[in-house]
Amino acid sequence: MTTAKAATTYTAKGQLDANGLLKQYSPLVRRLAHQMIAKLPANVELDDLIQVGMIGLNDALSRFDVGQGVQFETFATQRIRGAMLDELRGGDWMSRGDRRHQRSIESAVHKLEQRLKRAPHESEIAQEMGLTLTDYQELLGKVRGTQLIYLEDMSGGEDGDDYLDRHAGDDGANPLAMLQDQRMRQALVDAIQRLPEREQYVMSMYYEHDMNLKEIAAVLGVTESRVCQLHSQSIARLRSRLHQW
Repeated sequence: MTTAKAATTYTAKGQLDANGLLKQYSPLVRRLAHQMIAKLPANVELDDLIQVGMIGLNDALSRFDVGQGVQFETFATQRIRGAMLDELRGGDWMSRGDRRHQRSIESAVHKLEQRLKRAPHESEIAQEMGLTLTDYQELLGKVRGTQLIYLEDMSGGEDGDDYLDRHAGDDGANPLAMLQDQRMRQALVDAIQRLPEREQYVMSMYYEHDMNLKEIAAVLGVTESRVCQLHSQSIARLRSRLHQW
């Protein structure tokens, strides 16, 4: 027999009260999403995690078997977290070619910063990569949507597990991990302050003020595609500096 809690399993007509159970356990989904997002990059949206978690909860309702001797909340927690983790892993991947282009931009930025002791101009990055300025800007547009931190950056545990498996579901915070997170945030703040002024504006409007590309373009008096280029270039600069950290 498939059931959850006897008091709330069936309606008055003797049918499984799925809607009632979804409502009853939706706070669990929100709680798990908040626990997980606290340890994830800022580009991950809480609402997205909650939506995927609700799908996981619905899946748990359809698969739970009271005969297994496991409490429904325990079973549902596993299905909800599993759905969230699958979504995070699946959503992190760019195409192999785009990821290679992103790494090339980061490498060029890093070399120039070491050589020039300042933030390189777009034309200098393009020249370092052997591209015309137009081709370089087109490449920036191609890798749009790149993230400050990829899930693959967080892999490499000695036992083969990754960042998500090690941290995303922890209820208790590891003091060392908290210290590292604080240092990471400070390093990010310092890196943003070293960006060229226009790129600082883009990052501030996009992440702090939650403005979209069209709104940012209107403020700066440029096209949306240009804002996209500036955003991609800012991410490349920040990733280059955070890797040094």
